[in-house]
Amino acid sequence: MAVTYKDYYEILGVPRKASQEEIQRAYRKLARKYHPDLNKGTSSEEKFKEVNEAYEVLKDPKKRQKYDQLGNQWQHGQPFQGAPGAEYAFNFGSGAGGQGERFFWSSGDGSFSDFFEALFGRRFQDAPSGGAQARQSFSMKRQGADHEAILRIPLEEAFRGGTKSITLQSVDPGPGSGHALREKRYDVKIPPGILPGQRIRLAGQGGKGTGGGSPGDLYLKVEIEPHPRFRLEGRDLYADLPVTPWEAALGARVTIPSLSGPVTLKVPPGTQSGQKLRLRGKGMPNPKGKPGDLYALVQIRVPKSLTPEERTLFEKLKTVSRFNPRG
Repeated sequence: MAVTYKDYYEILGVPRKASQEEIQRAYRKLARKYHPDLNKGTSSEEKFKEVNEAYEVLKDPKKRQKYDQLGNQWQHGQPFQGAPGAEYAFNFGSGAGGQGERFFWSSGDGSFSDFFEALFGRRFQDAPSGGAQARQSFSMKRQGADHEAILRIPLEEAFRGGTKSITLQSVDPGPGSGHALREKRYDVKIPPGILPGQRIRLAGQGGKGTGGGSPGDLYLKVEIEPHPRFRLEGRDLYADLPVTPWEAALGARVTIPSLSGPVTLKVPPGTQSGQKLRLRGKGMPNPKGKPGDLYALVQIRVPKSLTPEERTLFEKLKTVSRFNPRG
């Protein structure tokens, strides 16, 4: 049986020096694109099998290394002779007693290509007995795919953490060629101080495994809703602090809100508009280190309308003061 080289990197659309993370991202994208449950037709099914075969090799550093070493011999379409008509079992384990993925198929009828058979043929061994059904079937133990969803939470929940109940929807194969919408509720534990972009892992809540493989995980990517008072930058919080002209000039002690409750802040005499006043440790908590800080951005405000007494005092200040902000 002559076989021809299959470029697994080209199938996944990644360069030969691609990282494992790049390979995994490419596989997830293509698997969703060609999944038979979502794309009916022979071409999608064949493409899906081809993508899975490529990922089966490139996701594992040892298999990938062997492919890179031996696959180069067939890059220009050179044929390779395998054993025709034989039944194989192939173990990707690490040797005697090694635990790995195990495959059984009949040559020509399997879910992997002849090239795959030929590439790893040196480690083939006779298939165990088990009757016609065992010889004709193909079984593969594979962990289910990881899934990802967006979790939007208020800033207060991200600050204090806690448990949040959410409901997610997924599309499952339905009767015939249709699909069924499924809802599932989760109680999600949110760690205090979680930041935008961080992910919460729900073990075993991803895609179903095959051949007895364990299910994948569900990752919730955190997004934090805009807050009317606070702005989040890293673990630091920023808030505007309106002050009167006399508070800025003479100094004052003012009470301002924080996510952990009201706090008192000292405004030094001569504080300027736009100046930042820091409250250490009043930003977002940090489970692995120091918490962030809270910065109050000073905004000097003046009355929109004056009482007669206020106008008299401002007129007197105008007369006696030698301060010139433009000087």
